[in-house]
Amino acid sequence: MNTITLPLTNVRCMRCVNKIRDAISLLPAIQLIDINTEQLTVSTESPLPSLFDTITALGYQVGYHYQLPISGLSCGRCVAKIEQALSERHDIAHFNITKQLADVSGSISKQALTDLIIGLGYQVITSQIQYHYNFTLTGLSCGKCIAKLTTALTQDNIDIITIDKNNLSVTTSLTADDIITIVTTTGYQATLNTGDQAPDVTNNPIAPEPEPIIAPQGTATQLLLSGLTCASCVASVEKAIKAVEGVDSVNVNLAERTALIYGQASLQAVITAIENAGYGAEQSEDDQTRRIRQQQQNQQTFKTHIRNATASLALGVPLMAWGIFGGSMVIDSTTSQISWGVIGLITLALLVTAGKDFYINSWKAFLHHRATMDTLVALGTGAAWLFSMAVVIAPDLFPLAARHVYFEASAMIIGLITIGHALEARARSRTSKALERLIDLQPQTAIVVENGQETEQPLSAVVAGMTLRLKPGAKVAVDGSVIDGNSYLDESMLTGEPLAVHKKIGDHVRAGTINQQGSLLFKAEHIGTDTMLARIIQLVRQAQSSKPALARLADTISSIFVPSVMIIAILTAMAWFYFGPQPASVYMLVAATTVLIIACPCALGLATPMSVTVGVGRAAELGILIKDAEAMQQAAGIDTVVLDKTGTLTEGKPQVVDYKIYNTLTREQLVQLAASLEQSSEHPLANAIVQSAQQQQLDLYPHSDFMTYSGLGVSGTVDQQQLLLGNAKFMNQNNIKITHAETDFDFIANQGATPVYLAQNGLLAGIIGISDPLRKDSFSAVKRMQKMGLNVVMLTGDSIKTAQVIAAKLGITDVVADVLPDGKAAQITLLQQQGKRVAMVGDGINDAPALALAEVGIAMGSGTDVAIESAQFTLMRHSLHGVADALELSKATLRNIKENLFGAFIYNTLGIPIAAGVLFPLTGTLLSPVIAGAAMALSSITVVSNANRLRLFKPSQQHQEK
Repeated sequence: MNTITLPLTNVRCMRCVNKIRDAISLLPAIQLIDINTEQLTVSTESPLPSLFDTITALGYQVGYHYQLPISGLSCGRCVAKIEQALSERHDIAHFNITKQLADVSGSISKQALTDLIIGLGYQVITSQIQYHYNFTLTGLSCGKCIAKLTTALTQDNIDIITIDKNNLSVTTSLTADDIITIVTTTGYQATLNTGDQAPDVTNNPIAPEPEPIIAPQGTATQLLLSGLTCASCVASVEKAIKAVEGVDSVNVNLAERTALIYGQASLQAVITAIENAGYGAEQSEDDQTRRIRQQQQNQQTFKTHIRNATASLALGVPLMAWGIFGGSMVIDSTTSQISWGVIGLITLALLVTAGKDFYINSWKAFLHHRATMDTLVALGTGAAWLFSMAVVIAPDLFPLAARHVYFEASAMIIGLITIGHALEARARSRTSKALERLIDLQPQTAIVVENGQETEQPLSAVVAGMTLRLKPGAKVAVDGSVIDGNSYLDESMLTGEPLAVHKKIGDHVRAGTINQQGSLLFKAEHIGTDTMLARIIQLVRQAQSSKPALARLADTISSIFVPSVMIIAILTAMAWFYFGPQPASVYMLVAATTVLIIACPCALGLATPMSVTVGVGRAAELGILIKDAEAMQQAAGIDTVVLDKTGTLTEGKPQVVDYKIYNTLTREQLVQLAASLEQSSEHPLANAIVQSAQQQQLDLYPHSDFMTYSGLGVSGTVDQQQLLLGNAKFMNQNNIKITHAETDFDFIANQGATPVYLAQNGLLAGIIGISDPLRKDSFSAVKRMQKMGLNVVMLTGDSIKTAQVIAAKLGITDVVADVLPDGKAAQITLLQQQGKRVAMVGDGINDAPALALAEVGIAMGSGTDVAIESAQFTLMRHSLHGVADALELSKATLRNIKENLFGAFIYNTLGIPIAAGVLFPLTGTLLSPVIAGAAMALSSITVVSNANRLRLFKPSQQHQEK
């Protein structure tokens, strides 16, 4: 029997310990000797895979994991030789050997593994050349794909620089083929960009403050549509577009009359498909042209509707007044027959002019085997006119009581519905005000500085690398970096921050922000669609065109609604004809026509897109970017908010604040050694140590054998001394005695700082205390979320003592600490298993899997590309109040959608039975088709007006930086 002691990770309590103990008791030939939250000891005669797999399946991590670069392997036999040697050992659980890398898990020590490989005649590379590779990725379609690949690439010898759906940039000691293999194994494809195999010789551990980055959202084309009147039209257009080869997905927005198309389909093929379906489509190349075209369409539509409504009401109102005030509308003589015949012809002229769109659109719908709102209006008004003309032409065919004409109904229905459309169009034009304001931020010219001369040139002439002048009061034309001068810029429209931001040499400026006083020279870096403003506009537009689950439900109902109404109208007509009082033909006509008119599903089709369009636009004004409407619906139901600590609750700018020394080193020497070891690391704590050394003007030594252990620390050789820098687990794993430093550790941790151990040649040399100050508004933001009834959880890889101190300052009682990067997603899963609906807030690459796994991922705008890509919300301002704002606005938007849908459903649920005549036994009268037309128009106006209330949304707490 072999006795083996293994470290445990993510085991937080005795419940976890008992869970592991019960699982091990079921394994044959393995006897548990001891177990606690840090490690377990077993006696076994069998290999370790069953033990490792069992514990991993429970959500914990066990043992050691090494990835050693190796050399000297020339063929498959060499690989097989190492594999055979590893398979014979009981202290190795899993291994994967290539010609370049030994990937091994087990209880074996690193030195023993190294000695084994060297003993077989091969070399373990301890001094690594780092290569910088750029790859083009394919097969990734969403943030979860990126999170999945990020997890696969999170290894000690791979440093991810950037990653999105199309590109990957890494620094690594592995070959390009090794990286491609990892990507392929994960289920995607990678192609190495030519010329990207040079060693990475950069050595600048102090990274500039990250700029908020909005990840591109893929290939999308927006078309302006015409001829849409209701949700049935939306379904028809989406069906036609989806049938075009190369279209991945499409979202049609009835509120804006636009279609957002994803994929590689031919634009002309899409437009042709839309036209063949009976609608119109056109493309505008840029935002300014698109907006002008939309404004022109809205203005033209409004003017046309007003003109048609005026003509219709000019005829309908006098005719209706004639009937109300006692005038005869019955054909009872030749004179009345001639008079009403003339009026009938005038009404016909009105129908073929002011009402022609209803009939043309309904005919197109008929040819394409569908029914729309126009179908109902055309049937209703056409039936009223045809019945009336039949009475005029052949009154003797009808009993005297049935010789009533309804020309005023046709005219009034056309007039009321058209004026309703006009008011709806006017209200619709206000829904995209937020997007228009963003577009207005982009100036059309820029002052270019060339050879000392300043000239004002159109924005289209500006290219990357040009030097531009920014004068007081002017808007920044493109994204760039300041090269001369300093000033304060108003970034409120992009970030929601009310205070101006000071800009100096080296700082970034963004298109659309406003210079307040000083003059700046800056270098153009991102232009056109690559600017942050352009990417924000694209993201807002995509979100406004997306649909939550409620909208898809409404679309499903709308697709069968119009045919159902036509069937109801026919059944109503038959019921009145066979069972109604005399004159049955009159009652039949009035009831069927009223059902057709009152049931138009216009309000139902507008209910969701209007609210989404306004809500997403209002979010953009508050500095919140939303990926899609589905995320808003999910966010409205959140009950738990998980907050990453570093960079989310804190500023993300750690500083060295304390030192404890246990040997003959001075403070300067302690920092010098630690900084020399960390100078190649990009970890925030490493940056703090290196920055401290630079501030003290300490020279850094070269290092070798540098290795990173995710979530634990780093090791390497500096000035011929073996150094280990990391947390307590890392020290324990390497048998470094730290018990005598516990008091100092607790003292530093109790100040809210993170203690980091430094071991020198196998002995503890000192502790470095690193503090990351809390954001100024973290406390008030946490309190605000708690007042909203949200359970706030802090999730961090920091020590439990440091985390508890920070949590106590913020009033957070639920703390999860000592979590390795790959353990954050497991914590989200654990909360979800408890029935929680979780929003994860983070900013780093290691947060990406958790952001993708949570119901709602919220990325801080200063975070990494992959974090933002994995999240559904991005906060453009560096404030946690944005989290509360996003959740409040999501709830308000979902509530508004439900109000609209409830109103639309109730309107039709009550309106159709009343129109069919269920109240006739009580009142003795039928609902007039004219009133039905007015009610239908009013329902659409009500929905549009209610949605526009979201433009007035204000967060519950107005907060300012103090």
